[in-house]
Amino acid sequence: MMLHIPQVLSAEQVAECRALLLSADWQDGKSTAGFQSAMAKDNLQLSEESETARYIGDMITQALAQHPLFVAAALPAKVFPPLFNCYQGGQSFGVHVDNSIRFNSATNEPIRTDLSATLFFCEPDEYEGGELVVEDNYGAHSVKLPAGDLILYPSTSLHQVMPVTQGARISSFFWIQSMVRDDGQRTLLFDLDSSIQQVNQQLGTGSETSIQLTGVYHNLLRRWAL
Repeated sequence: MMLHIPQVLSAEQVAECRALLLSADWQDGKSTAGFQSAMAKDNLQLSEESETARYIGDMITQALAQHPLFVAAALPAKVFPPLFNCYQGGQSFGVHVDNSIRFNSATNEPIRTDLSATLFFCEPDEYEGGELVVEDNYGAHSVKLPAGDLILYPSTSLHQVMPVTQGARISSFFWIQSMVRDDGQRTLLFDLDSSIQQVNQQLGTGSETSIQLTGVYHNLLRRWAL
């Protein structure tokens, strides 16, 4: 499942983050890439030890924990501390797949990458190119979202960032280990949860239909959660 999650950060938060990121100390993004990815990767990145990265990363993770759409879709067990990149002057990231396991540099804790996420800090008309292109069974999907919005997609997907030919594309990227490893099962749970919310709006949370569907949801989650 690929999902656009709007307004993870408010306009005020985006403005604060952009001011910090524009004055940050960027480094060659290849330093954090795996062997295969390094051959395709051409961008700038903040160090994981950067105070700016940690401050904004904490802001993002706190916002995600309070965002009902993200929680319903990702069913997060662990969130990798957000990283930050910048593309400009023709920089791009060729077709690749994300590593299956990432290690938190602060704790050395392994995180299985079930879901990948990109949160945008620049408006689409501020730069040319830079689309995130994600491939799935239905073809290639091009993504370029408003500042503060996030795209969530399976980490098993082939994806790339197209060359930025004008301006700069600044974003955060990170991974999520879900309580439900299988993407198909997560999608079914998300669809069921969405249907329950619609039933609650139409019939009320105490309706017999709502209670039955909620029971089905939790019994499936209990069966599939790791």
